[in-house]
Amino acid sequence: MVFFRSVTALSRLRSRVSQQSSLTNSVRWLQMQSSSDLDLHSQLKELIPEQQERLKKIKSEYGKSQLGNITVDMVIGGMRGMTGLLWEGSLLDPDEGIRFRSLSIPECQKVLPAAKPDGEPLPEGILWLLLTGKVPSKEQVNALTKELQDRATVPDYVFKAIDALPVSAHPMTQFVTGVMALQVQSEFQKAYEKGIHKSKYWEPTYEDSLNLIARLPVVASYVYRRAYKDGKVIPKDDSLDYGANYSHMLGFDDPKMHELMRLYVTIHSDHEGGNVSAHTGHLVASALSDPYLSFAAALNGLAGPLHGLANQEVLVWIKSVVEECGENTTTEQLQDFIWKTLNSGKVVPGFGHGVLRKTDPRYSCQREFALKHLPNDPLFQLVSKLYEVVPPILTELGKVKNPWPNVDAHSGVLLNYFGLTEARYFTVLFGVSRSLGICSQLIWDRALGLPLERPKSITMDWIEKNCKKAA
Repeated sequence: MVFFRSVTALSRLRSRVSQQSSLTNSVRWLQMQSSSDLDLHSQLKELIPEQQERLKKIKSEYGKSQLGNITVDMVIGGMRGMTGLLWEGSLLDPDEGIRFRSLSIPECQKVLPAAKPDGEPLPEGILWLLLTGKVPSKEQVNALTKELQDRATVPDYVFKAIDALPVSAHPMTQFVTGVMALQVQSEFQKAYEKGIHKSKYWEPTYEDSLNLIARLPVVASYVYRRAYKDGKVIPKDDSLDYGANYSHMLGFDDPKMHELMRLYVTIHSDHEGGNVSAHTGHLVASALSDPYLSFAAALNGLAGPLHGLANQEVLVWIKSVVEECGENTTTEQLQDFIWKTLNSGKVVPGFGHGVLRKTDPRYSCQREFALKHLPNDPLFQLVSKLYEVVPPILTELGKVKNPWPNVDAHSGVLLNYFGLTEARYFTVLFGVSRSLGICSQLIWDRALGLPLERPKSITMDWIEKNCKKAA
């Protein structure tokens, strides 16, 4: 959940150092941290005491340090630019983009284990990295794959709960319903009712989180097959890794689609703690709601058009360009269509970001995937044209801080190429992926004993009175 953003003076210094270091130095540091233990739970059990002591030291040495000033603009502007959360799994730089435990996306692609030589990172690898801060070995990733497979059994009542909904219900509605039904088996809820000591909260949270992560592809693929494939469910294949198995259960067995799913889950796994879904999950979990309840809340945030639903809207918009202008769209036609979109009071979906001020590296790595596997696809070529045409127009408009494409500008076209054409389902894919980051941070929330989140709110009257006094 919106757990750990390293915002102290010390952590900022560490972030600068890590960002300036070379790939070799970053990897060397992480490899020094790693061990041969194949059990993820044991790894965490070793790490937690030292991180608890580290947090105590940070509180002691930097507890009174100021992290910036809060302005009225921040309060009424969606808390943009306001530092207020602790989140360890990833850190987002406006110019550089996301880093997972100090590693950029290209670095993750280079050092995390893959299913084949020069392949995309296995999602199990990014999960291990997010939880431990260590680059796992292939053996550790294989062990985690096996553990997730063993945890992936979904009770029949979960499917019955989904079946109670109309088939026409939005896939995210069906998905959230399935997650809530899974909550019946929450280990944290059972342990809390029995009176578990708070120092042990992280252990049933770990069990719930890994069970949830393991079962989500089964539930999500059931929703897809129910909504679009006449309910013909495809069983899981325990010979496959997390991403490939999800693709298989959806009905896609092209090895290139398996690679795309591995990449998709990895790059969507986490994006620090301030986004709507992560923050929602952390907020709900801070009340000691179990991972199922917390993640279901996060999914409801993800389903909003200004967050995860955007990847659905991008493909719909791109196809509307083709319908009006044809596949061989000229630059002039594109410019006219974009201005038409903007002048109608709408935004160009897939461009801009609340924090980033450069092209999203998640967009860039998907573009590289497309250049490698589908360079002649008409929709990919259209996306490439949009990359050239949209930013200058948004810059000319003068109201956009970031005119560059984000992750959503590309993902739908890749999925569409391999046959997953149902745009309404795309946010479910996003949700499955984001579980890795949200659940990882929730485990650390409980391990570090982070408190109930309770910021102060104010009224417009308060702002007017107090700002007048200050003036």
